[in-house]
Amino acid sequence: MKAGNELFGTYRPAGSPFESLGVGWKYVLLLALTVPAIAVGRWWFSLVSIAVALGILLWARVGVRRAVGLSIGMVVVCALIVAVQALAGHAMAGVIVVENLVLALYATRLLTLTTPIPELVDGIAIACRPLRVFRVDPDRIALAVAVMLRSLPHLLGAFDEVRDAATARGIRRNPVAYVAPVVVRAVAYAHATGDALAARGLGEDDRAMPVADTTMAP
Repeated sequence: MKAGNELFGTYRPAGSPFESLGVGWKYVLLLALTVPAIAVGRWWFSLVSIAVALGILLWARVGVRRAVGLSIGMVVVCALIVAVQALAGHAMAGVIVVENLVLALYATRLLTLTTPIPELVDGIAIACRPLRVFRVDPDRIALAVAVMLRSLPHLLGAFDEVRDAATARGIRRNPVAYVAPVVVRAVAYAHATGDALAARGLGEDDRAMPVADTTMAP
């Protein structure tokens, strides 16, 4: 799962002051870094925001490689975005999109590299409690985020494994050798995740239980 680990990274205690910061403040910092950059839409502003995010990551003692490193897949995606925008005559727009994408990744690492996943999920659930007024279950939102954090690295890791297997068979340049097995693994992982959630009753409609209890009451 090399590619998956390179995307968000995994939490390792380092004893830095930033690590002891409350998870709520870390989410606030993530928004403070990313939202203004997207709203301003200037290359220099996004670049400064990236520098700030990297500075905080290094201050958090996560290590230079873990803080700055980008996977080959991420680099390819960024290059394609710039190339497509350049062909459309909007090269600078492509640069800004890539900068904001990298900024979002680094800002996310401020959370994932310094905070255990359970704390991140609990923080989302707490922040979403006011949404109960609109009949939104905060625990389901937190669960969705937890599934996403697990799924993306898994799928990237699957691509890494398929690429290595295709290279060993001498068919590295065949796109089908990448796409088909990764799609199969993605579908299998989705089914397995769905079955695991259903086994815990997390995919069922919670409102069905009171109806059943009412009909059975004497």
